[in-house]
Amino acid sequence: MAVPTPHGVPDRPAAPRFPPELAKMLRADLAAVADEVEEEVRRQVPEYARPADGAYRQALRSGVVQALTLFVDHIADPRDDGGAIAATYYELGRGEALEGRSLDALQSALRVGGMCAWRQMGRTAEELGLDSSVVAGLGELAFRTVHEVAQAAASGYAEARLRSSDELERRRKRLLDLLLEDGPVALEAVQDLAHSARWPVPRTVAVVALAAAPDRREEDRPLAAAGALVDMACRPPRMLVPEPDGSGGIGGRAFALALRGRPAAIGPTVAVTEAAQSLRLAVRALGLMGRGVLPRQGVVRCDEHLSTLLLHGDEPLVERLRARALAPLDAVSAGQRGRLAETLLAWLLSGSNVPDVAVRLHIHPQTVRYRLRQLEKLFGDALHDPAARLDLILALRAESPHVREN
Repeated sequence: MAVPTPHGVPDRPAAPRFPPELAKMLRADLAAVADEVEEEVRRQVPEYARPADGAYRQALRSGVVQALTLFVDHIADPRDDGGAIAATYYELGRGEALEGRSLDALQSALRVGGMCAWRQMGRTAEELGLDSSVVAGLGELAFRTVHEVAQAAASGYAEARLRSSDELERRRKRLLDLLLEDGPVALEAVQDLAHSARWPVPRTVAVVALAAAPDRREEDRPLAAAGALVDMACRPPRMLVPEPDGSGGIGGRAFALALRGRPAAIGPTVAVTEAAQSLRLAVRALGLMGRGVLPRQGVVRCDEHLSTLLLHGDEPLVERLRARALAPLDAVSAGQRGRLAETLLAWLLSGSNVPDVAVRLHIHPQTVRYRLRQLEKLFGDALHDPAARLDLILALRAESPHVREN
């Protein structure tokens, strides 16, 4: 495995010539120094103050010994790049990331261990009566060694985090695809994939269909909401929000911030295995928003527009109903048609109460009565037949956005 070379660090200067016996003496003391370093790390870094046994103790001990060995090897042969030991720390950094631990503890341990090792090995250098320039070079080499292993660990940690993040994203994408696919979805399959995707399985969900972003830069920034599964590559983009009716759901501040003001349609709250139903209605509602059938801006909740969604679930059928039920209005001008259709729907919805129609339409009651006489001539007995009245309500709701608003 190739270990990245540290960046931003000056090239190693020519090392002073160390006495040949120094490396031999330090190597002989290496086990004792490793004991001191290990104890100091465990004392000063809380994350490493664990019971000193098992695989964890072995890994800690091995890391200390290898770092000390790298330092002594540099003294014995300054040309040695320590590639094997750097690879060990690269793997150590990867392991910390894969275990979900912070890199801070490892870096702290390296600093503490480096200081402790230098103190211990410095005593040996003093015993040899080394020249001050040689001791200074020895100190610089010690801290350079710490830097090398720290850089290797950081590189391994970053690589593992990147791969882990990419893999987690892929797993969540597969989970979202599973939840939103047509047909029955097995809860066991959802639970298995959710576990590998680190996504707690909620009891209920709602799917949010999003309008296209106003510009590419906005669209390239993925939306985020606590616990939501997001797919911005689909058309339309969608979010699956867990427990949407809870405090952190679609009514929460985090959700509103995630939308960044873009129009959206929220599907009904359903069981987690029925998410495809919520998606289907959310996409239908978003399409109706684009046509002006539902409000074009803001957030539309499907639960508040179920009758409109039902009406537009089969467009050819509703067009047939509209053409047949409202055929009498074809006999009047376009201006009259709009006024008569508006009055007829208000009259049907108000229980045939003229004063209520007048208030609803902001017109005089006498105007309502005049229009109703015209409607009686056009529709005749159909205005009083229950089945015909239902057809008229449905057809009028589909007639135009203006009529629907009333």
